[in-house]
Amino acid sequence: MAKLPLTVACTPYDRVRAIIDGRVKIEGCDIEFFSIEPEEAFHRAYAAQDFDVTEISASSHILTTARGDSPYVAVPVPILQVFRHSSFYIRKDRGINTPEDLCGKLVGVPEYQMTAALWGRGLLSDEYGVKSHEIRWRNGGLTKAGRSERTPIQLPPEFDLAPIPSNRTLSECLAVGELDALFTPRPPACFLESAPNVVRLFPDYHAAEMDYFRKTKLFPIMHLIAIRRRLVDDYPWLAASVFKAFVQARAIGIDELKQIGMLFTMLPWLPTHVEETVNVMGKDFWPYGYQEIKKEIDAMLRWSVEQGLSRSAPTAEQVFARGTLDYARI
Repeated sequence: MAKLPLTVACTPYDRVRAIIDGRVKIEGCDIEFFSIEPEEAFHRAYAAQDFDVTEISASSHILTTARGDSPYVAVPVPILQVFRHSSFYIRKDRGINTPEDLCGKLVGVPEYQMTAALWGRGLLSDEYGVKSHEIRWRNGGLTKAGRSERTPIQLPPEFDLAPIPSNRTLSECLAVGELDALFTPRPPACFLESAPNVVRLFPDYHAAEMDYFRKTKLFPIMHLIAIRRRLVDDYPWLAASVFKAFVQARAIGIDELKQIGMLFTMLPWLPTHVEETVNVMGKDFWPYGYQEIKKEIDAMLRWSVEQGLSRSAPTAEQVFARGTLDYARI
């Protein structure tokens, strides 16, 4: 039987490398891999569905699934997980000393729907009592003007969201004081250039993130792997094959992280970092599988509704492909 040709688009993370170089195969498939950054993958997924298998925004996938127009269905592979305390930037001349002080402030964000912002707002709401509708939100490009939401959103009237001028960037607006704060995964240029009054809300974000995990046991999921819905319908075995391949590639990536005789990453004390992570988060610190990430998924489904993105939360059976909510164990 001829193998199914697949186009796969994803950032070339260490946990994907074994698929890229062919050490791990997707059973039943011949793949052509596109090594691209997340923003490009998301844009192409929602604009034209360019790829059969793609890295996708977890938040955008939830909201498009909730309204019934998602062209993709996910597998429970959180290909990117990142704590987000480092993503809050503030002006220190606006009376912002604690997260609670963001209430009523004008806060920029590249896209309101982006998963990092979903988690940032969830952090403010659950841990500090600041609800999303209590902040005035402004979206736009971080370093290039003209960015907009990757898929259209319509928030309830109690949410104040508006774009910044189309010829301005969020970094510029924060630097000159047109914004009180900014939430962005990538550091803004004004912070990197040490602009006056621009600092992080959580200066020791590493400690804050470890404390957050110890308290909540949540490791924020940013991106998922998803498959073109039509292909999953036509080839019922495909979702399990994709999931299995990414699980195998992750195992190889974790093994390489632990190597001390030779380093696969340019960090001289990488094994020490791995030991610290295991001490805080446990041996399975980067879990795949629905049951393993259910707590994070449940939080995102709840926040999507609370933050005005979804009218009602989709079910796990709608978010993830059939046959991947559980998997064979030996």
